[in-house]
Amino acid sequence: MDIDIVSVFPEYFDVLNLSLFGKAMERGLVTVRAHNLRDWTHDVHQSVDDTPVGGGAGMVMKPEVWAECLDELLDVPADAPADADATPSSDSPILIFPNPSAPLFTQQDATALSHAGHLVFGCGRYEGYDARIPQYYRERGIDVREYSIGDYVLNGGEVAVSVMLEAITRLLPGFMGNAESIVEESYTGANALLEHSQYTKPATWRGMAVPPVLISGDHGKVDRFRRDEALEKTSRIRPDLIERLDCAALDKADRKTLMALGWEVSGSHPRRLG
Repeated sequence: MDIDIVSVFPEYFDVLNLSLFGKAMERGLVTVRAHNLRDWTHDVHQSVDDTPVGGGAGMVMKPEVWAECLDELLDVPADAPADADATPSSDSPILIFPNPSAPLFTQQDATALSHAGHLVFGCGRYEGYDARIPQYYRERGIDVREYSIGDYVLNGGEVAVSVMLEAITRLLPGFMGNAESIVEESYTGANALLEHSQYTKPATWRGMAVPPVLISGDHGKVDRFRRDEALEKTSRIRPDLIERLDCAALDKADRKTLMALGWEVSGSHPRRLG
């Protein structure tokens, strides 16, 4: 996978050289290029922002600087005509901007993006980027996506890009040392749940014992215990995920657990009782 990142602080992404991401780059699974947006400026101050049209606080990143950069990285001619009905090619780069006003980035998005060959990330700063930038490239056949990583605002897009990069690349074949470690994680799969709690040795630590079933040696009971705990935890913390479950995909034990937790499971999706 080829990854280009545009930022006014490209050195921020030196951290990618660490841990599993660094090893993946060494093995050629991922190629990352961090670009300084100021390299596409032409004034002595290397300005990338200006005051907002219509007034207001802060500064907005200028479209002309971004356009020179993205034309090059996306291989889009500067004089390419607009086409509101343009359809992105399956092998063209995907352009991604973090934006707190955008749809929430999910595990499903990470999974879909892990199959892309080339991702280009744009890191906004200040009050954000001119809204015409994503619109311009969509109208020229580029798959442009804007994502929020949560209901909060950051100083810039670098942190959000780092989060999305880790979520995406860890799904690449060969990235994780043990591929099975991602199978039962939170939010994974069509009927996504929060993951069950994890424990390690010693079985008793400072007077606190792990659940006895986990050291029983009965793998069937262990699996059921973990499944029930995942259902209980999800019901308590993220009931919205329970509401999305497909009741037809639940086994009898799942249904029994959910009913005990106060859910009606006779319809197409669980419904909270009371």
